[in-house]
Amino acid sequence: MTREFPKQFLWGASTAAHQVEGNNLNSDYWLMESIPGGSFTEPSGNAVDHYNLYRGDIGLLAGLGLSAYRFSIEWARIEPEEGQFDESAIQHYRDVLKACNEYGVTPIVTLHHFTSPHWLIREGGWHSEETPARFARYCEYVMSKLGDAIPYVCTINEANMPVGIKKIMERYKEAGNAQVGINTDMSNIQAYYAELGKAFGVSPLEVHTFLAPATDQGMEIIYRAHTEARTAIRKVSPNTQIGITMSLFDVQSVPGGEALAAEELHEEFLQFLPYLEEDDFFGLQNYTRSVYGPEGLLPVPEGAETTQMGYEYYPQGLESVIRVAHEHLKKPIVVTENGVGTDNDERRIAFIDRALEGVHACVADGIPVLGYMHWSLLDNFEWQLGFSKTFGLIAVDRTTQQRFPKKSAYHYGSIARNRTI
Repeated sequence: MTREFPKQFLWGASTAAHQVEGNNLNSDYWLMESIPGGSFTEPSGNAVDHYNLYRGDIGLLAGLGLSAYRFSIEWARIEPEEGQFDESAIQHYRDVLKACNEYGVTPIVTLHHFTSPHWLIREGGWHSEETPARFARYCEYVMSKLGDAIPYVCTINEANMPVGIKKIMERYKEAGNAQVGINTDMSNIQAYYAELGKAFGVSPLEVHTFLAPATDQGMEIIYRAHTEARTAIRKVSPNTQIGITMSLFDVQSVPGGEALAAEELHEEFLQFLPYLEEDDFFGLQNYTRSVYGPEGLLPVPEGAETTQMGYEYYPQGLESVIRVAHEHLKKPIVVTENGVGTDNDERRIAFIDRALEGVHACVADGIPVLGYMHWSLLDNFEWQLGFSKTFGLIAVDRTTQQRFPKKSAYHYGSIARNRTI
């Protein structure tokens, strides 16, 4: 059976500045990567040099048949010291937006994708009462300069990630071993945080990066950062559609686990809803499912296929999460990330096909899904796990920075050009 998507559907791929640009010298993560004894397997370095090679990368994306590119603007480049805005950095992102326009690609811009200027951490980071106003000021500056070229903007990427980080760390402490998604070899953690505190010029207990485990205070700061940024953006760029992104599991339960599954859905999604009421769209991200039993989160089923990240290979979860988001939020949805870390490109192709079957079923039922952004355009720096995890449609030889589109890139591009699966 042929399934056809609407003509206006956005087909794209995503990146994040720190993961692809390279040499993000004023970022908190650049500093954290450089301190021995931490959780990073390797530093980001020049990453895949997208800061210099963006035009060719956008050309590759368009040449594949894709019509949208979700990327992030790096706060640490725009405002390397508080109140000091770098016009050359703004010009760079203006050039990125121009390249999108020249190639007929719709830009979907994220203003904060995990990394922050290191000065922000010195000033209390994502626990400071001043951070929402500082973030709003940065967003207002960027959008006053570039907003006319940005039809869609996401304030914060995965605003619920600190909730997930807290749970991972709790499970790590309980199990005494590594959990999926981050490198949790933390035997030297106290020494590392002592050095980190020195580097940021604060107490080790006051290093509040965005990806620190959630606290009530930290979550309140994130809520306010989003709402204050939204107000600031509307003032200077009223025609831009504003949203936020969240990474959501397909939350399931077996008999006896229903209450715990409901608790997870509340913590990961429903508690944010009051702060999203005035948004124009919702950026939805999904990679796998979580299944709860009477005692808590169940392990990946025995014999199930897993990804490089240790997740269960579960592309059908995207449809379920879209339906849940629509049920509770009733706003247009952009799938801002969905993909799989694997070195088996045939499994990536199968993942894309199954995920898009679910997206189409939602569209056919009248759910306003505006587009699908595959994660990711390029194999890149996967945070603490370094360059070993391959999510990209395009491989990169980092010794030469040469790009090699995979079979999955051409497959996905064909779907996008024909609007059918």
